[in-house]
Amino acid sequence: QVQLVESGGGLVQAGGSLRLSCLVSGRTSSLYYMGWFRQAPGKEREFVAAMMRSGGGTYYADSVKGRFTISSDNAKNTVYLQMNSLKFEDTAVYYCAGCHGSLWYSFASQYEYWGQGTQVTVSS
Repeated sequence: QVQLVESGGGLVQAGGSLRLSCLVSGRTSSLYYMGWFRQAPGKEREFVAAMMRSGGGTYYADSVKGRFTISSDNAKNTVYLQMNSLKFEDTAVYYCAGCHGSLWYSFASQYEYWGQGTQVTVSS
């Protein structure tokens, strides 16, 4: 089993920055992708960013490309999402997720493990 715990959400003004953290524990060696998704009220959960657990490629949704950065510190078993130039439309609950599969990193259904989510609110 794998456990994921997010932290770092909060209220920020448009144009500001936040860094989300995801502490990963359990059988982490079997994970292939780590991802971040978000869900705004009344909307479906959407892909934000993903990276290979081994430290390979990183992938981003077009809406966050150039503003968000996914990274990891394997010594701390933590995955980060650095969010800069935040916009009102970035407001959502952000979820950390992990999966064993190696195909569709942007599909939420691919991910077996999820954190509880952390709220990010951007004021305009």
